Amino acid sequence: MENLKRTFDILPYVLKNYPQGIAIAGKKDNKWQGYSSQEFYDIVQYVSSGLLEMGFRAGDKIATITTNIPEWNFLDMGMSQIGIIHVAIYPNISEEEYDFILNHCEASAVFVSDENHYKKIKDIAGKATKIKEVFSIKNTVTDIKSCHEIIETGKANYEKNKAAIEQTKEQISPDDILTIIYTSGTTGTPKGVMLTHNNMMSNVVSTFPIQPLNHTHTEISFLPLCHVYERMLNYMSMLKGISIHYIENLSAIADSLQEVKPDGFHTVPRLLEMFYDKIVAKGKDLEGLKKKIFFWAIDLGFNYSFKRAKNPFYQLKLGIANQLVYKKVRESLGGNLKIVVSGGSALQMRLQKLFWTAHVKIIEGYGLTETSPVISVNRENPPDFMFGTVGPIIDGVEVKIANDGEILVKGPNVMKGYYKNDKATAEVIDTDGWFHTGDIGTLIDGKFLKITDRKKEIFKLSSGKYIAPQVIENKLKASSLIDQAMILGENKKFASSLISPNFNYLHFWATKHKIHYRDNQDLIQKPEVIKRYQKEIGEINKQLAVHENIKRLKLVPDTWTPQTGELSPTLKLKRKVIFEKYKSLIQEIFATETFDSQHNFGSEKADD
Repeated sequence: MENLKRTFDILPYVLKNYPQGIAIAGKKDNKWQGYSSQEFYDIVQYVSSGLLEMGFRAGDKIATITTNIPEWNFLDMGMSQIGIIHVAIYPNISEEEYDFILNHCEASAVFVSDENHYKKIKDIAGKATKIKEVFSIKNTVTDIKSCHEIIETGKANYEKNKAAIEQTKEQISPDDILTIIYTSGTTGTPKGVMLTHNNMMSNVVSTFPIQPLNHTHTEISFLPLCHVYERMLNYMSMLKGISIHYIENLSAIADSLQEVKPDGFHTVPRLLEMFYDKIVAKGKDLEGLKKKIFFWAIDLGFNYSFKRAKNPFYQLKLGIANQLVYKKVRESLGGNLKIVVSGGSALQMRLQKLFWTAHVKIIEGYGLTETSPVISVNRENPPDFMFGTVGPIIDGVEVKIANDGEILVKGPNVMKGYYKNDKATAEVIDTDGWFHTGDIGTLIDGKFLKITDRKKEIFKLSSGKYIAPQVIENKLKASSLIDQAMILGENKKFASSLISPNFNYLHFWATKHKIHYRDNQDLIQKPEVIKRYQKEIGEINKQLAVHENIKRLKLVPDTWTPQTGELSPTLKLKRKVIFEKYKSLIQEIFATETFDSQHNFGSEKADD
């Protein structure tokens, strides 16, 4: 593996060592279409040849705005081996962000996956001075050239361009820029993270032995390939010879699990929470003894530990739960699922334990776009696994905890810098080469990294006590009643929360209790609903320090999503956007900083 220094080195390595009948696959006309390792390699050569024929050269920047499809890989590898810098952009950001990114990176061309993405950037591309042409990946956009045309042109001229491709490949250094990935901009204008081939490949090689799956296994891929997390793991899965099936739409995950029956996938906690919600919803539909057994098994999973699992009596209970409940959970996930890698934000430990109990190992890791991304990750089994942590530091990477608790990182995975932004680069990479993550954490037993919060998001109450919002928000999201929550209270006397309800569950609860409502706005104002949420917050407050107790809450009538703007593409809270959107509600919360008995959540009875 010492020769694997550039991303395009992966393809000949796999072709030699793990040639697959289906290396990658995607759906065409609702049917899976696979590409063998040889076909994958050949198409990449044709993409490189086609781009050269069209006049693109090393150093140019080409942007892609696509869903998860095999063609993303053809373009990515085809660009990289002739030195073109790939600017992969999220397919669901605002037009303002597209305008900024396409102009800031000085893209020479843009590939869009379909008509909808083309409409979003058509006018922007027309006004951008550097963009020569826009291409479609699918053959559904009539007034622009397609990726297929480039491949066919490249194929027809491949013998002529072959020597030039090989010569360019030889000249590409591991320290050359592979990609510019723009951060999601949760706190302002996106910054372009410059990652080299070596940045990415050092991470691929370091995580390679951690992933237990190999060339005999299959994965599904549904997280955006434009994000560094899925992108790096995509390279690593390719290197292992794992057959990858790409899913364009999150709504197709359930069907794809049954069709592909994958051995693994990569996800973010929010999607695991959604899987859990669907599992629990089925349990609620059961009756009598079956319902009791179901929730007994769920509680058994929540309380799982490696020590407890060695107890013979606990093993007996696990065996019963496995036959009656967990087996059906695995079947709902395709039946073969073994390993799930979770990252992007904090994972609820009780959910992780539940899936482990059901023989689906959830492996949590940690990293940032600027670190390519992995800094630490749990391994498959103890002694290199600990619940509630993001695992040991990966090989080749150094971590130290600053005096204020901030996690500092040094290693070959740390970015080259922010594109056209030396000032911002100097703010995060100090003179000794340490990257300042902005995350607060600690090393347990000198080995396991535990993240406690974002440095910039920790705030003080007027009493001087610190609040770490993400920790509390994660506890709130563990409730079936709550989809998303944001903790408030900086420089105030007490902590409070905005809550976006889990409306699927709330509608079920309201029907059960014969509560009539016109719409969500009407529903969240019902006294019975408010009382139920106050009870829920009262229970959660028991898990918190006194100064962390949530004294007031406001329910909002909206579900927060990336499309509506409250969440980033990686499903993190856009706090600035939420503050602005619910400014009047927040003002109501803190209009008076005294509170009476009605805010003593949990003091009154409420029906479940």
